[in-house]
Amino acid sequence: MQRTPLYDFHIEHGAKMVDFAGWEMPMYYAGIHEEHHQVRKSGGIFDVSHMGRLRFTGRHARRLLERLCTRRIGDMTAGQCRYSLMCNEQGGVRDDVIVMRVEEDDFLVVVNGANREKIVAHVDRIRAAENLTAKVADDTLSTAMVAVQGPKVMDLIARVSTEVPTLKRYRFAVKNLLIAKLIVSRTGYTGEDGVEVILPAGMVGLAMKLLLKDVNMKEAEARVKPAGLGARDTLRLEAAMPLYGHELGEEINALSCGVDFAIALDKDKEEGGLPFIGQDALRRARDAGGTPQRLVGIEIEGKRTARQSNAVMSGAKPVGTVTSACLSPTLGKPIAMAFVDSATASAGGVVQIDTGRGLLDGRIVPMPFYKAPKA
Repeated sequence: MQRTPLYDFHIEHGAKMVDFAGWEMPMYYAGIHEEHHQVRKSGGIFDVSHMGRLRFTGRHARRLLERLCTRRIGDMTAGQCRYSLMCNEQGGVRDDVIVMRVEEDDFLVVVNGANREKIVAHVDRIRAAENLTAKVADDTLSTAMVAVQGPKVMDLIARVSTEVPTLKRYRFAVKNLLIAKLIVSRTGYTGEDGVEVILPAGMVGLAMKLLLKDVNMKEAEARVKPAGLGARDTLRLEAAMPLYGHELGEEINALSCGVDFAIALDKDKEEGGLPFIGQDALRRARDAGGTPQRLVGIEIEGKRTARQSNAVMSGAKPVGTVTSACLSPTLGKPIAMAFVDSATASAGGVVQIDTGRGLLDGRIVPMPFYKAPKA
């Protein structure tokens, strides 16, 4: 397994380490529920260095990304981030990514750790097939990435920066830390306010000390504490954010995933626009009336939770499949996301989930399950 630059930090703070996509990562420190509540109430810091970081530069960098991404890239401004999908020719999802425009012909793309090698190979194929002049550098191993999330995070960051707290969502700034440059983006995967920071691997120890210099791990009201992958998953599920391998995948049509805002089916008709890979297949699905299934949220009665791949039933008829589920620490009830037949996807619909050991009663509800209060 590979280790991130924060491995020693995890061991020092008593993390339970697990294999995650080939990386030795912290599942939790004090406990998943405790860390979940810490992020919702105050702040948590996550090591997300396993995520891939690819730098696109050169004359055709924008053109290459226009072909790869379902979002329009050309109208992005420097300092802007954009969530997008990368699709295969059939309209399935190769990955979901964050694109950052650093300069005119300079982009940083964050991809899922489990998909990094697959996406690099895909990028190389398209670049060669279309004879594009662009350099793609894999900066994953030479950098680190941390996410600092929670309602009190910006107060903490304001102590060391006046610029970052003024950033709008999906914007980023390049900051200096001694001789190194950091990219600080107002993005995240928890449903809370916060930032994600990309920095040289050799500087991460100093950066962590600066972020946590006022944190006493024994104090219950510490503003920011380390959090692991377990809490990251329950937080993103409450916020109804899709996860590759669950709500996204090569065999899952992009139009069924609930992220239509990230798919510009007509971007090639705009000035300077280009069609993305998989666009024709998605247009055909749209023109045929949509996809057979849609992603929905389900609240489950009682305290028992469902599991991925459990069947969703309407009466005695299977109508879908659970993709993610947990006992929501914030809401105190089981929740799930599932793909269900479009005809039964309306909010308020009553369903049952077959766990293999009995049926759980549930109700289709709007997503997200949780929204952070406005500051």
